[in-house]
Amino acid sequence: MNDTATTRLSGQSRFAKRLNGWGLPAPLFLGYLGLLLFMIGDGVESGFIAPYMAGNGAGTEIKASYVITVYGVAVMLASWLSGALSDLWGPRRVMMVGLAIWVVFDILFLAVAVGGHNYPLMLVFYGIRGFGYPMFAFGFLVWITAVAPVARLGAAVGWFYFAFTGGLPTLGALVASITNPIMGHYGTLWISVALLLLGGLIAILGVRQRTGFQRLAPPEVKPVQSLVSSVSIAWKNPRVGIGMIVRVINTAPEFGMLVFFPTIFINQIGFGESRWLLLVSVIYGTNIFFNLIFGMLSDRIGWRTTIFWFGAIGCAISIVLLYFVPLAMGADYYWLALLVGALYGATLAGFVPISALLPSLAPEHKGGAMALLNLGAGAAAFVGPAIVSLFLGPAGAAGVVIIFAALYLVAAVLVRFLKLPEETERAIAEDASLQEVAKTTA
Repeated sequence: MNDTATTRLSGQSRFAKRLNGWGLPAPLFLGYLGLLLFMIGDGVESGFIAPYMAGNGAGTEIKASYVITVYGVAVMLASWLSGALSDLWGPRRVMMVGLAIWVVFDILFLAVAVGGHNYPLMLVFYGIRGFGYPMFAFGFLVWITAVAPVARLGAAVGWFYFAFTGGLPTLGALVASITNPIMGHYGTLWISVALLLLGGLIAILGVRQRTGFQRLAPPEVKPVQSLVSSVSIAWKNPRVGIGMIVRVINTAPEFGMLVFFPTIFINQIGFGESRWLLLVSVIYGTNIFFNLIFGMLSDRIGWRTTIFWFGAIGCAISIVLLYFVPLAMGADYYWLALLVGALYGATLAGFVPISALLPSLAPEHKGGAMALLNLGAGAAAFVGPAIVSLFLGPAGAAGVVIIFAALYLVAAVLVRFLKLPEETERAIAEDASLQEVAKTTA
């Protein structure tokens, strides 16, 4: 081997060691990058899709919320399937299926449903499209939990959510704020297709780590058995079922507020679309960095402690402030809206360790636990808009926000029951000791 090749391999080794030192599994680096681009494409529409559909075929924002609710049901089912099918097919194949579904039905949604102002086809195509992103994103999350060492699992999951929320909706909303004035909403939605496809190809073709290429379940496990066990674990191990409920509560208010907050902040408070989109970018820009902070911190102070104080209690306070402070102070105090928005984004990241905690509650059935975790994540995309659809009329916007805050307090109570098995705690401690020894000898 010549000197140039030796230097190149040495550099790659140093780069890989640095990534591993940060808690990011080096063999999956291109997967994280691809996920970021994929979720940017997904997040482009997040700040305007409900009012846009209302003006282009849905007719009203209530009918647009029905489209988003149907989408949420598909997301919920696909999120569960992403974990169960990763056990049977391998995460990489699940990601490929998710990418194909999203691209095909996104094109049909834009070209046929939106282009023809056809509300029934909006329901069909936008709904089926909902199977795409969970299979891609959460399939990759299963890959991460199968590869990352247990002592750094909180950090590895933190990096996942750094990429996930970095795209949806943080950088996605930022892209929309730039392209909407130039290309309009419709042109911006086509840009999202290109970003999605690029990110998906980078992740699927770029990651060569072999664990994700093969099934994770033992050979004797049959498809029906795998699907059933991924649900039955909820009552065989009630802590996993409780953890799934906490995961639903984690992001249900986030999905719900994106249905009705745009109209309130843009029109009622008077921020306008550009300042609303900037606020969304600030919320989730803060969130992506605190995903890393809380992911790494949770490996030190405990996953449950982080979720309880920074996630559940923090979000119960911050979501109330996010709505009532801008409403009370008005458009002249936009900087206050940015501050409370950043606070909500930071506390939302306090739930990140749930993706490390839940599979660790059932170390002998990690695939099933991940399927339920993903089901909870997908259910949030249905539960949030559904709460808005049910209560926005009778309770008003303020009432819906109070309901969301109450849900976070319920999560705070539930998380106290999510105690790790003693053998898992010992494994984490042993892995942490090995990590420290590796650092001192490096």
